[in-house]
Amino acid sequence: MKHVVVIGGGLGGLSAAISLAAKGFTVTLLEKNNHLGGKLMPVQLGEASFDFGPNTITMPNVFQEVISQTGEDPDSYFEFIKLSSHTRNYSSDGAMLDFSTDKEKMVDQLSHLDPVGAKNYPSYLEEVTRLYRMGESQFFRRTFTSTADYLSPSLGYSFSKVRPLQSLHRFHRNYFTNPFVIQTLDRYATYIGSSPYVSPATFGLIAYLELVEGVYYTKGGNTKIADGFENLARKLGVRIHTNCKVISIDVKNNQAVSVATEDGEHYPADTVVMNADLLVSYPELVKEVDRPHFNDKKVAKFEPSISAYVVLAEMNTRHSELLHHTVYFSNEYKQEFTSLFQDKKYADDPTIYLSNSSFTEMEKSPNGDNLFILVNAPATSRYNENTDDYKELIYDTLAERGLSLKENVLTERIITPKEIHHTFGAFKGALYGMASNRKSDAFFRPRNKSADIGNLYFVGGSTHPGGGSPMVTLSGLNVAKAIIKANK
Repeated sequence: MKHVVVIGGGLGGLSAAISLAAKGFTVTLLEKNNHLGGKLMPVQLGEASFDFGPNTITMPNVFQEVISQTGEDPDSYFEFIKLSSHTRNYSSDGAMLDFSTDKEKMVDQLSHLDPVGAKNYPSYLEEVTRLYRMGESQFFRRTFTSTADYLSPSLGYSFSKVRPLQSLHRFHRNYFTNPFVIQTLDRYATYIGSSPYVSPATFGLIAYLELVEGVYYTKGGNTKIADGFENLARKLGVRIHTNCKVISIDVKNNQAVSVATEDGEHYPADTVVMNADLLVSYPELVKEVDRPHFNDKKVAKFEPSISAYVVLAEMNTRHSELLHHTVYFSNEYKQEFTSLFQDKKYADDPTIYLSNSSFTEMEKSPNGDNLFILVNAPATSRYNENTDDYKELIYDTLAERGLSLKENVLTERIITPKEIHHTFGAFKGALYGMASNRKSDAFFRPRNKSADIGNLYFVGGSTHPGGGSPMVTLSGLNVAKAIIKANK
């Protein structure tokens, strides 16, 4: 049977490996780190455990599909818990809005904050549902392997129907009048590492996922998804090598013939699937002469998405004002994105996101809250980091908003964009590959197959259908189907 080598054990690489192994392919997966799951990395501090990311889980059916397609029961591998009121949003002046799938609860809150928005909320949900259904039927399940795939008439028609020329911010202003309410919904642009003031309204479909379908947490921590995938992959015979860094893909006659690792091994391959960051690893692993359609000049033109400055803090107390997810918004939201993308520096007044999984599962942190504190940051090449100063700014900002943390921290760890770049091979430290601020990058991400190397495929956040844990998992499913079809 054909031998597939998968480079990178993120969710995309794992879902591709499982799908191919279930169809009889011989699969070898090579991962440079000592854990699988990519950015879905477990971290232990004192007695508290954390998920580095992602912290917000949507589209649980996608993860379950990876398991169920093999005939196995997904519930035997991981269990999802639906969060009722999942995200608490605070404005800079103390107003509060709890996101929920309960439409009546949302309308009741909006009636106090934004009466016009309360009246428009049902029609808003109808429109984001339409956007999602269009994305689900026309975009999410497509595999782009050639230029012809982008020229489909049905795709062009669908593209025209998903508000590609309107910004997400402008879209939300059609339905809501309260700046804080608009701000809370505009934040969905950061889920794809972009600015709501320039990224297309199409990404309003994320609101459908959170406000209609709901937000989930994986019992035991979101890293249990990666653990479940790994367990099934091994059961299906996938040969998994961790702490195994790939240094090159050997190409002959426009075909990848083997993959070389740092320890001197060469793994022969009939097909190669790259789950490592396309914008970093493709240029690193393949000589430029072998990839003329994706040369270094083209890579340099991509704008990286935002990165993250993260403080992980084990606390000795619990804070009743926090839900599983809590966001403290800046006073000048537009200026925050100007700082990140134009000034290329940290925001002076940042929006601060906190994940507190012990709110849902107290066992994750027996002594108090386990706070994953994230602030949007520019990519690594754009600024000089002063980690302690910015940590203090974050703590001081939270204290001004009524959340005093410093005196109750037991242990803490800072993770910077530079570390994200080195640990995950992320493009300039970006969390989502390229940004979606330009229409071409939002809708026409790099294809799932090399234009120059006939048996080299790409999965992950840098390729189609995009960033975020469900999308990268889908990319693995989609590419596996393409490989299976190509080998019939």
